[in-house]
Parts: sequence; C-alpha cells; structure tokens
Amino acid sequence: METIINGLNIHTEKAILPQSGIIVRQDKIASIFSLEFAEKNAIEFPHNWHLIPGMIDLHMHGAMNVDIMDASHDALTTISKTLAKEGVTAFLGATMTADTSAIDNALSTAKEYIANQSQNIIGAEMLGIHLEGPFISSEKIGAQNPKYVITPDVALIKRWQKLSNNLIKIVTLAPEEPQVLKLVKYLVKEKIIAAIGHSNATYEEACAAIKEGSDYATHIFNAMRPLHHRDPGVIAALLVDDNVSVEIIADGIHLAPGTIELILKAKGYDQSILVTDAMRAKGMKDGKYDLGGQEVVVKKNEARLKDGTLAGSLLTMDQAIRNFMQFTHSDLSDAIKLTSINPAKKLGIFDRKGSIAVGKDADFVILDDNYQVRLTVCRGKIVYRA
Repeated sequence: METIINGLNIHTEKAILPQSGIIVRQDKIASIFSLEFAEKNAIEFPHNWHLIPGMIDLHMHGAMNVDIMDASHDALTTISKTLAKEGVTAFLGATMTADTSAIDNALSTAKEYIANQSQNIIGAEMLGIHLEGPFISSEKIGAQNPKYVITPDVALIKRWQKLSNNLIKIVTLAPEEPQVLKLVKYLVKEKIIAAIGHSNATYEEACAAIKEGSDYATHIFNAMRPLHHRDPGVIAALLVDDNVSVEIIADGIHLAPGTIELILKAKGYDQSILVTDAMRAKGMKDGKYDLGGQEVVVKKNEARLKDGTLAGSLLTMDQAIRNFMQFTHSDLSDAIKLTSINPAKKLGIFDRKGSIAVGKDADFVILDDNYQVRLTVCRGKIVYRA
C-alpha cells in the first residue's frame, strides 16, 4: 500500500521543506520530495499547512469517559481513536495509585491489547505503561488515593514487569520514601525511567535520587513541595540538573504561563516534554466523573476533587501545542521538540519514531495554518481525517 501527500511544509529532522511531499509505503516513510518532483495520484494540501511528526503523550489516563484503569480492551480502543483526533500517534497509558489487584488487571489488559494492536491499526499506538504511583508521598497525593500508597518495593515491580511483558516504561515515585534509592537503582538497571513526582522531598533527598539515575519529573510543580528561597526542595533539584527532563501540562490551569517560561529558561527546549495528564472526562460534558475511585467534578474545562484539588486535565495535545506556542512565544519547530522528538528520545525509540525521516515509522500529523489537526497517519494508515 502506498500513500502520497504533497504540497505543504514538511518539518523534517534537519529542516522545514516548503511545498514538499512524502511517500508512505506500508508503515514506513519511503521518500520525501520537493514539489518540482511532484508525484501523480498525491493527496494535495495547501502550501501554508504543516506536516509534523506524530505527537507522543507520555502521561495520559483516559478520555471519552474511559480510563486505563478500567482494564478493558474497549476502553483502550476508545483512547487510541480519541488520541488520533488530536494528533497523537503513540502514547503511554498512566495507571493510578490503586489496589495492587486493580493495577494487575490494567497491566494484563494492556499486555493483551498491545500484542494485538498491530493487526488492526485504528488510532494511536500504545507503547506501554506509565506507573504513576503507588510509591508516592501521602503528603503530596494530588488526586491519587492515599489509601493505596505503599513503600517502594523492587519485588512488586519485578512481578508487574513480568505480568505486563516488560511494558512498564516510567515509574513515578517520591525520593523521600523508604527504600526508594534501591528501587531507583533497579529501574535504571532495567532501563525503566525513574520519574520524580508526587513528592515532598527536600532538595537533598531529590538530589540523591537524581544521582542514582532519576532523570525525569512527572508534571513538574504539581503535587510537589513548593519552591522556596530558603527551602529549594524537589523542584529546584529538578530544574538545576541538566540531565533531568520535565513534564509540562500546558493547559493554563496546572501551570501559569510565566511558570512555563521559567521552566523553559531552566530546562531549555531539549529537556522539556508536553503531556496532557488527561482523565476520562476529556471530550465529555461538565459533570461528575471518577478518577481512581474518587469523585471528580468537571466544570468550565477544569477537573477537580470536591476539596478543589486538580484531578488531571481535559487537555488535548494539539491544544497543548497551541497554548505552549502562545505562552512562550515559541514557534512550531520548538513545539515539535516537546511533543515528538524529546518523548521519543526519552523512551529510546527515536530510531523509529519522533521525527520525519526516511525509514522511520509513518507516524505524522497534518496541521492547517491555525495549527488545527486535519489528518493523522499512524504506522502508514490514515486514522483520522477532519
């Protein structure tokens, strides 16, 4: 099967190619060409539209009233299709701090779903699991359920990895918890990202985990010990270490625009990653929803627990790009680093995803001149067309 797309700005690894085209064969990018070598039978697009690499969301829980923790194939299918509409071509499903049996079920379902998804490409590709908890701080619980917080446990992670067929890619943990450095060492050895999040750690505690290999921050600033000039805490440790990548939720609610600019000044474009942390109410009407067994009230584009605590977001990745560009006065090439290049590199899959280059997976998105998603291609198949 061959698909030819032509006429628009193609954002490749090395340059922006105006009025150019791309040829897809099977599930790979076979060729990139300029307009003077235009192909017949191509799908033509306006010259001021953009073809960018598919976005990769490393932290999302759900959408359209389904959640990763529902542990159902139908839920994962719905999530996959929904993400394609917002330009996401690959994602990690985030679990919650929950009873271990509920996490067991979510991991088992993900394993079965991922094993079969290549047989029927219907949307974004699920790459694995972001285990958000249960090794976090009860003091910085956010919208997680404190009832299920447990001490970091290497044996449990080993069991979960075996159960999921090694699908756990990120584990969010709090550096101040007992036995955590032992877990960090194990995760690093197994090439699992040890992420710092939901933490009340001091600067020194966070630095100790970073020294052992924790090089990722889960939704920086949110559910963390606040930054203070005499008590810099976990946030300062994450911002000053050049090896740490940080998640940014650019919905204008979790972080003020000025805070995002501060993060960008500290981390630069190469160590910042846009995520949604979206929950099941994304794409739904205002009302009451569930997140990890707790009631969430959704009103005016915000999701909160009864006590006012933010409970994930309703953010889409294409809106995250538009917000980020507006908040930081960045251009589309800058934003692509945060949505595609950096997450692919962090997961160790940049050899096949994250940029537009011959031989890579044909995962790409077409945006119009207002940066709205018009077409999404996942592994060579058109899975969404506006």
